[in-house]
Amino acid sequence: MAQPLIKKDDDRDDESEYSPFLGIEKGAVLQEARVFNDPQLDPRRCSQVITKLLYLLNQGESFTKVEATEVFFSVTKLFQSKDNGLRRMVYLMIKELSPSADEVIIVTSSLMKDMNSKTDMYRANAIRVLCRITDGTLLTQIERYLKQAIVDKNPVVASAALVSGIHLLQTNPEIVKRWSNEVQEAVQSRAALVQFHALALLHQIRQNDRLAVSKLVSNLTRGTVRSPLAQCLLIRFISQVIQESGATQTGDRPFYDYLEACLRHKAEMVIFEAARAITELSGVTSRELTPAITVLQLFLSSSKPVLRFAAVRTLNKVAMMHPMAVTNCNIDMESLISDQNRSIATLAITTLLKTGNESSVDRLMKQITNFMSDIADEFKIVVVEAIRSLCLKFPLKFRSLMNFLSNILREEGGFDYKKAIVDSIVILIRDIPDAKESGLLHLCEFIEDCEFTYLSTQILHFLGVEGPKTSDPSKYIRYIYNRVILENATVRASAVSTLAKFGAMVDSLKPRIFILLRRCLFDSDDEVRDRATLYLNTLGGDGAVVETDEDSKEFLFGSLDVPLSNLETSLKNYEPSEEPFDINSVPKEVKSQPLAEKKATNKKHPGLDTPLAAPSTGVDAYEKLLSSISEFSSFGKLFKSSAPFELTEPETEYAVNVVKHVYDGHIVFQYNCTNTIPEQLLEDVTVMVDASEAEEFSEIASKPLRSLPYDTPGQTFVAFQKPEGVPAVGKFSNNLRFIVKEVDPSTGEVVEEDGMEEDYQLEDVDVVAADYMLRVGVSNFRNAWESIGADFEKVDEYGLGPRESLTEAVNAVISLLGMQPCEGTEVVPNNSRSHTCLLSGVFIGGLKVLVRLQFGLDSSREVAMKLAVRSEDEAVSDTIHEIVASG
Repeated sequence: MAQPLIKKDDDRDDESEYSPFLGIEKGAVLQEARVFNDPQLDPRRCSQVITKLLYLLNQGESFTKVEATEVFFSVTKLFQSKDNGLRRMVYLMIKELSPSADEVIIVTSSLMKDMNSKTDMYRANAIRVLCRITDGTLLTQIERYLKQAIVDKNPVVASAALVSGIHLLQTNPEIVKRWSNEVQEAVQSRAALVQFHALALLHQIRQNDRLAVSKLVSNLTRGTVRSPLAQCLLIRFISQVIQESGATQTGDRPFYDYLEACLRHKAEMVIFEAARAITELSGVTSRELTPAITVLQLFLSSSKPVLRFAAVRTLNKVAMMHPMAVTNCNIDMESLISDQNRSIATLAITTLLKTGNESSVDRLMKQITNFMSDIADEFKIVVVEAIRSLCLKFPLKFRSLMNFLSNILREEGGFDYKKAIVDSIVILIRDIPDAKESGLLHLCEFIEDCEFTYLSTQILHFLGVEGPKTSDPSKYIRYIYNRVILENATVRASAVSTLAKFGAMVDSLKPRIFILLRRCLFDSDDEVRDRATLYLNTLGGDGAVVETDEDSKEFLFGSLDVPLSNLETSLKNYEPSEEPFDINSVPKEVKSQPLAEKKATNKKHPGLDTPLAAPSTGVDAYEKLLSSISEFSSFGKLFKSSAPFELTEPETEYAVNVVKHVYDGHIVFQYNCTNTIPEQLLEDVTVMVDASEAEEFSEIASKPLRSLPYDTPGQTFVAFQKPEGVPAVGKFSNNLRFIVKEVDPSTGEVVEEDGMEEDYQLEDVDVVAADYMLRVGVSNFRNAWESIGADFEKVDEYGLGPRESLTEAVNAVISLLGMQPCEGTEVVPNNSRSHTCLLSGVFIGGLKVLVRLQFGLDSSREVAMKLAVRSEDEAVSDTIHEIVASG
C-alpha cells in the first residue's frame, strides 16, 4: 500500500510544475490590470487578471496603499460589463481588497443597485459584499433591503442575507437582533440551506438567553425542521440544552426521545449526529446507548470511508467509558483492521484493544502485526499505548504482548515511536514482576543497535537499577560492556556507571566487574576514565568478593539531596585547607537563580540517576521542594512554575524575585531573596502580600525565612487558595518585612543583638491567564487538530484595534494566551496583510488546547482576528475566548 501513496505524491509534485500561477510577479500582474480600463472590455481576459490578483492576495503578497487604490478603482469600472462570470469575480475582488471607508462610497451605489436587480446572482453577491465592507452607518440604510432578502423566494438570496447576518452579529449585534421575526419566518423555509442558515442565526441571536434557546428547541422538535443540515444543528442545540439544564433523566426524556427518533432518519448525517449526541450525554445508561451503538455498528460496514471513520471514532470514545457496550461491534471492527484508510484501521485496533477480552488477545496480536508496517509513526504510538493498557488489564498475557513490543522495537522508526515502546516495556517491567527478566533482555537486545543516545543511556540506567535484583544478573554484563567498546563517549560513560552498580550490588560479580572497569581506564574520553577511576577507588576490596559498604553505595548511587547549583557554588567558594569539604554545609534550599536554566546546561551525563520517562526539569525540582514543606504538601500535583520575575531594580541593596507555582486549587509565591549588604544580617524575613485586587484568592499559609546572611540566597513562601480549576487572575502588592542586625563583615559575627524591624517595598505581582497554560508543542498540528475533533470547537472574531504591524498583534495574542507556537507560524512575512498562526498548549487540569488564529490588517492599520479553539472540554474553549475578549 505504501508504493501507490508515494507515487501519488510524486504525481502531485509533477503537476505543481504546470500551475498557471507558477512564477507570476506582482508588478507584471499590476501591468496586466490595465485591461480593466480598455474601452472594449474583454471579460475572459479581465477574469484571468482578477484571478491572478486574488492568488497574490491569498499567498500573502502585500499591496501598497497606492497599488491597492489603483486596482480598486480599476475594478469598479468593470461594473459596466454585463458578463455574469466577470461580475462574480468583481464581487470577490472587492471583498478581498477590503477598501477603506472613503473608497467604499465609490461602489456603494453600484452594489445597492445590484441588490435590487432582477438577476438573483447579482442580488445575492451584492448583499454579501456590502455586508463585508460596510460600516454601521450604511448598514442602517440598507437594513430594510436585508430584511426583505431574508424572506426572499429565491433561496440563494435568502441564504446570502442570513450568512451576512451571522457575520454582522459580531460587529453590529443590536441591528441584527431586530431581524428576529424575518429570521423566524426563514426557519420555516422549504429550502434546505435557508433553513440551516436561519436556524444558525436565530440561535446566535438568542444564545445568551437560556430560556429562549430551550423554548426554540422545544418548538423545533415538533417536526418543522426538514433540512438535514438544520436537523444536525438542532441536535447539537439539544445536547447543549441538556448539558446546561443539568436536569434529571426524567426531565431530559422528551429531548432524548427526539434524539432516538433521529436515529431512524433517512439522512446519514442526521443519524450519525444523533448517535454521537446520545453517546456524549452525561450519565447515559446502557439501555439509552443501545440504539445509538446499533446504528454506529451498521455504519462500520458502510461503503463510504467517511461513515466508517465517523462510526469507529465515536465508538473509540465510547469504549473509554463504556467498554462493555461496544463489545457487540468487535466482529465488525476486526474487519476494519485491513481497511485501506489507515486512520480507520488504527481507531479500530485501539478500540478492539480496549474492549477485547483475554481470549481474543492472541488473535488481535496476529492481525496487528501485519497492520503495523503500513501506518505512520504517529498511529503506531497510539497502538503501542493501547497495547500497554491491555497488558496491564490482562497481566497473564504479558508474554505475547511483550514479544510483540520487542519485535516492533527492532523495526525502523523515529525517536518518539521508539521511546513510546521503551516506556511501555519499562512500565510493564515495573508493574508485572514476571515480565522483568524477559523485558530486560528485550531492552538489552535493543541497545545493541540503538541509534538514539538518549534512549541508550536511559536503558542503561534502568538496567543498573533493576538488573542486580534479578536471579542471574551476570547475563546482562555482556550487553553493557559492549556499549563501552562500540558506542560514543556519552553512552560509554553511562555504561561504566551501570557496570559499577552491578559490582556494588552483586558481590559475586565484583572481581569480573573490576577487570572491565580497569580496561576503561585507558578510554579516549576523560569522563569515562574519571568515572572508572572513581568507582574502582570507592567500591574497595581490590576486586575481591567482599560486600560493598552502605556508605560507598549511598555515595556513588544514592540521590543527591542538595541542589547541584548550590553544590557548585559551595565548591567554588571552598578554600583548600586541612579541613575537608563538608557536603552537609551546602544549603538544601533552591537558589534564586532559575533552576530550569541550570538543569538545561547540565547535560553531561544523560541517563545517570534519572528516571526513564523523561529528564529532570525545573518543575520536577520545584515540586520536590514544595512537597517537602508541610504547609504545601497537601496541595496535590504541581501544574506549572513560572520563570522568575524580578521585584527589585538590579543595583538595590536587596534583590528579590518571585516564582509563581500553580496548583489546581492553590497558587504559591516563592520569593527568592538575596542580601547584598556585607554589614547586615536579616532575620525573620517574610513578604506581606496584599490581595485586595485579587478577590478570588485568600491567603492560607506562609513560610518565613529565619535568616538571610550576606550573599546567601534564601526563600520565603506565601500560599493562596483559589477556586479549583478556575483561571482566576488578580494583582498582588508585596512588602518585604525583616529584622536587620549589624554584623562584622570580616568575621560574620553579629555586633548588635537587638535588631530593628524594617519594611522594603517590592513591585506588584500579577497572576494572569497565561499562568494556567503550559507551553506544549505538537509535531503535526493538522493531525492533532483533527484528532481532537470539532465537538468543542468555538469560533469567534475580534477587533484588535490599530497596530504597527501584524507581528505586534501575533506576539500580543501569543503572550496573552501563554501557548506554544507551532510549525514556525509565529513568524509573520514582511509587509503581510494576512497571517495564520497555530498554537498549542495544555490548560490547567491537563486538558489539551489547540488554537488557530487568522489575522487581517486593513489600510487603516486596524487588525481583525478570527479565533478558532478546539479542546477536550467545552468549558476550556469558552475560557480561551473569554481570555481574548477581556484581554
